[in-house]
Amino acid sequence: MIRIENVTKSFDDIKAVDNVSVSINENIVFGLLGTNGAGKSTLLRMVAGILKPDEGTVTIDDRKVYNNTKAKRNMYFVSDTPYFFANGTPMDMLSYVANQYPDFNKEKYVEYLNTFSLAPGRKINTYSKGMKRQLALLLGICSGTKYLLCDESFDGLDPVMRQGIKSIFAKEMDERGLTPVIASHNLRELEDICDHVGLLHRGGVLLDKDLEDMKLNIQRAQCVFKSEEEEKKLKEKVNIVKEEQSGSLRTYTLRGTGEEIERAFGEVETIFFEVLPLSLEEIFISETEVAGYDIKKLIMG
Repeated sequence: MIRIENVTKSFDDIKAVDNVSVSINENIVFGLLGTNGAGKSTLLRMVAGILKPDEGTVTIDDRKVYNNTKAKRNMYFVSDTPYFFANGTPMDMLSYVANQYPDFNKEKYVEYLNTFSLAPGRKINTYSKGMKRQLALLLGICSGTKYLLCDESFDGLDPVMRQGIKSIFAKEMDERGLTPVIASHNLRELEDICDHVGLLHRGGVLLDKDLEDMKLNIQRAQCVFKSEEEEKKLKEKVNIVKEEQSGSLRTYTLRGTGEEIERAFGEVETIFFEVLPLSLEEIFISETEVAGYDIKKLIMG
């Protein structure tokens, strides 16, 4: 498990990370969301042991990570600007990374290079941005570490390549318990892969929730009541996050399971009633609006 406890990091008078506490369990895909400047990269670099927190602690499997070689060998950091040797090839990078990570799987690496049509002997400086991202991710995946930290690593990948990397993540999680931590400014990029999401804003944690719990515990319902009295009765039974009205049609965003919402509406008289599915984007909008933020401005442009 990765534990981030009361971590703060400043650069001169700019507080990049402000008293952040997050726990990342093993064998899940953890998404770290936030706009540019929200503190994602700084936080990941502290988890990777590149930066030392000004306050608080970061531990990996109960070991403090900063200046700790044993802890660092349990994770691999894929930077948003991955480093490669000036005239290096994928095989040159294999030799370098395998020297740092004893469990590096060389056979699997070559297999993945062929799968993604990355010629092993070609100079990396002739690669496109997307190809470099793929190579950086493959080096991390094949390093054999328990944790893989990815900073905007899906940026620049086309949809087919993105799905290919996600499939490899799923395979590695199943076979050896890999735990990917993916930082991104784009919610849509993460919604079909992450199990848990932390939302950073202005250096602090705005939201830290399991996605499945979020999906199960917030619903949208539309209805037309027989009378105002029936509407009042319903409002005594449910937890309303958001309410909209168009003529006699009421649309509610509600906390609770689908079963609980169905039961509550079943106890009042309506002319029309249905429960509608909510997208992950809509769930995030609802959750952050309650906290006084507009997520559409934060991570949806």
